Amino acid sequence: MTTTLADADSRPVSVARGYRFELVKLLAQWRIRLLVLACWIAPAVFVAAVSRQSSLPVDTLFGRWMNASGWAGSLVMLGFAGSYALPLLTSVVAGDVFAAEDRLGTWRHLLVAVRSYRRIFAAKALASLTVILVLVAGMAVSSAVGGILAVGDRPPAGLDGHLLSPAEAAGKVLLAWICVLAPTLALAAIGLLGSVALGRSPMGLLLPAVVALAMALAQLLPLPVAVRLALPSYGFIAWNGLFTSPAQLGPLLIGVAVGLVWAVVATALAYLLFLRRDFTNLTADGSGRRAITVGAAPLAGLLALTVAVIAVATPSLGSGIDQDKVQRSLSTAFAHLYRLQTGQLNRPDVTEEQLAATAACTKGGGMAVPEGPGNDWRCVVSWHLPDVEAAGSAIYQLDVTADGRYVADGDGPKEVNGYFPVRTPAGDQPNPLWQFDGNVLQHCSPPKGYLDAGNCSYKTQTRPTANQLYI
Repeated sequence: MTTTLADADSRPVSVARGYRFELVKLLAQWRIRLLVLACWIAPAVFVAAVSRQSSLPVDTLFGRWMNASGWAGSLVMLGFAGSYALPLLTSVVAGDVFAAEDRLGTWRHLLVAVRSYRRIFAAKALASLTVILVLVAGMAVSSAVGGILAVGDRPPAGLDGHLLSPAEAAGKVLLAWICVLAPTLALAAIGLLGSVALGRSPMGLLLPAVVALAMALAQLLPLPVAVRLALPSYGFIAWNGLFTSPAQLGPLLIGVAVGLVWAVVATALAYLLFLRRDFTNLTADGSGRRAITVGAAPLAGLLALTVAVIAVATPSLGSGIDQDKVQRSLSTAFAHLYRLQTGQLNRPDVTEEQLAATAACTKGGGMAVPEGPGNDWRCVVSWHLPDVEAAGSAIYQLDVTADGRYVADGDGPKEVNGYFPVRTPAGDQPNPLWQFDGNVLQHCSPPKGYLDAGNCSYKTQTRPTANQLYI
């Protein structure tokens, strides 16, 4: 009987019990409780307040639609979360889950209670993942509810100008939040790695935020598209492709896959380092050399391998921004938004095929090579109306960023895009053609003679005419 009880007492604690224990420990911390409360309340208050203002965050994607659509606020919050909130949240939660034991000196007590390195690691990793998912879900739900209550379930326009239905907008917003979980998991795994490798050092806590900042700065540089796609942070902006018709699924799938691969590799490295930790020495809470050889070096190798694979799989060695792509994207967005303006003014409806919109763009006043990012793009959009012999034209100044997003600012004529409001039978409304956001697909190019709206799936049965767009 004594032997049986001793054997029973020596069995390790199950992962489920360890997970519940670690989850209770995390939620008992005041800063975690404060974060949960903030993520479930603050986005709703922010979105509702901003949506009621006349001055909107037009420099943020979908910001100019916040007082016109309840779903736009959630997308604005998603852009903010990817740049700032999610890296900080992963630092506070995952970056501290192992280091807290070093600071408090409780490793020996935990090892005696659980009696399994593997189960301790699994329990801590799952508990931190659960808290992060709760925080992300809070931001998604809160921002959507705040926008719907403040503005209503009205649809926004996509990045190619087409108007989404309320159900389509809800589905795409939900899918966008789900897609950013991949890069969030990658940062969380880096946080686990830093927490294990650096112990009580403050750099372990700050590592996810520092890595996210470095990757965000890299996304602003004119790097080759293959390098941009290989960074897990690309998943924080790849969701933009959901809001075109057809959706730009290629970059999105690559961004999600890269984020998940980084999450798996970084977690595996953290696990290997954790198994090699010396818990008998209370002062040995991490090794800088081991953090470099087992942590940083493999991740650098993963980045190089990912760049090579993407460069071979897709023609993406340049900036991905050229004259043809800018012209196709701008003309497609203009055609959709022109129809939206036509509906505002109660004019006879026309189709995109009838408009046959085209764009002619130059860069640097025609003195620079028309490719790459910059705020010196100038485009002239032309279109035709049924039973009207003369073609219409409008001028736009484009500011194209390195990630393919651009802002088109109307520069006349005043009847089309010269003023912010347009006079409608229901009163003045924002002019959709005055200033709008767009997106240039960077990672592929259509064959010569074919125009594509953004997903690199080309119709080869018939050759389109010069002005025909596949919408």
